[in-house]
Amino acid sequence: MELQIRSAKVIENVVTDQTLRKRGLGRRLLEPTLGLAWKSGCYKVMLQTGSRLEATHAFYRAYGFSAHDKTAYVARPPANLPTS
Repeated sequence: MELQIRSAKVIENVVTDQTLRKRGLGRRLLEPTLGLAWKSGCYKVMLQTGSRLEATHAFYRAYGFSAHDKTAYVARPPANLPTS
């Protein structure tokens, strides 16, 4: 059996200032980012967003992202965790 290692990428916290929305900034970031991922052989790109805005979700769906493929959970370190 041959082991195949395939890479994936994660996009997190894409935020556009409210006063700068609808100017194509998100598109200008997302298109080349996805292009680089596909050219480098990634089999998937996952995107995490904290936005509840339908317009934001529609924007991501237009680039092929689906909210139905995975469920993401977030864990944060305990507040009393000592730092090194």
